[in-house]
Amino acid sequence: MPLALLALAIGAFGIGTTEFVIMGVLPQVAGDFGVTIPTAGWLVSGYALGVVIGAPLLTVLGTRVSRKKMLMFLMGLFIAGNALSAAAPSFGLMLTGRIVASLAHGAFFGIGSVVAADLVAPQKKASAISLMFMGLTVANIVGVPGGTYVGQAAGWRVTFAIVAALGVVGLLGVARLVPETGRPESVSVRGEFAAFRNVQVWLAMAMTVLGYGGVFAAITYITPMMTEVAGYTEGAVTWLLVLFGVGMFLGNLLGGKFADRALMPMLFTALAALTAALLLFTATAHNKVLAAVTLSLIGALGFATVPPLQKWVLDQASAAPTLASAANIGAFNLGNALAAWLGGVVIAAGLGFTAPNWVGAILSGTALLLAFLAARLDRRTHSAGRVVTGSAVAEPAPATV
Repeated sequence: MPLALLALAIGAFGIGTTEFVIMGVLPQVAGDFGVTIPTAGWLVSGYALGVVIGAPLLTVLGTRVSRKKMLMFLMGLFIAGNALSAAAPSFGLMLTGRIVASLAHGAFFGIGSVVAADLVAPQKKASAISLMFMGLTVANIVGVPGGTYVGQAAGWRVTFAIVAALGVVGLLGVARLVPETGRPESVSVRGEFAAFRNVQVWLAMAMTVLGYGGVFAAITYITPMMTEVAGYTEGAVTWLLVLFGVGMFLGNLLGGKFADRALMPMLFTALAALTAALLLFTATAHNKVLAAVTLSLIGALGFATVPPLQKWVLDQASAAPTLASAANIGAFNLGNALAAWLGGVVIAAGLGFTAPNWVGAILSGTALLLAFLAARLDRRTHSAGRVVTGSAVAEPAPATV
């Protein structure tokens, strides 16, 4: 595999670390700025909303320049945002830094996937893409727990300074190792957006928002939940995040494998099990061993929904896969923002640190209902639209809004 993939993986590792490490140091950040835990949760929501805005916008703008130059620009945004977060003298500037860094997130993965596939022979494209995304997965096993440990031992500002340094390494790697491919062929923005007339695309996005949002409702406040409810020390949160990351890694692998065999049954199973696990977490959070096991299970089930959701979106928006892919990453983060905000609301209302778990269960349970609806509409469209005339079969056009 080309060394350029290493540069992309380092960038993905840094992006994955900065997205999730904030959960491990949230109490320290809140304490330093003198804000409540729910208010500090806006650092999660703000990042997620930045991805929602930046993913489609920068992906479309990125078609006007070479992919290498766009990747370098995105890593520059990432470095600037994390450097600002590390040095921020106020909570407002910390939030600004998070948003600046988040703008690079969706477009980097969207454009980076295309670059990774172009670097290798046709029969190795999927492997190349998976190697880039492995950086994101490994971030949740190594980067996030390591960043949490550093943040608790040396201060959260050091954590974000290290993440910014990772961005510099990624930027230099892209500059030196990624070949210049020239400007992409001109695309029609109107044609890209036309795919969103399909009602199934909107259902798919809604499933993404609610399904993975259920995970974030719980994981955003995992540090106070594990320390105040389960009875763990702050130092133990590092290892708990490792368990969560391992669960994500395994869930991602299994979700992709079984989604290739039976997409919707896999999605039904994962969402139903995730809903049950989140409900269970309200009880198991009071026991150290059961809390750790449930946390790992939520990580696995949450990421098991990612491959089938992503593939369903691409299947339903086949006319605009690049924009749809970026928009779906934005949808994941919109769910993260919604869930983090709702989790903060129930905590602020005095319902306790386990209350976000049942909020997450409601979100993922709603996603399950939408998955059933989407599957029913898909079957109805195909069965009602297949008009047989003699030996000819006419396929229906997608439902539109």
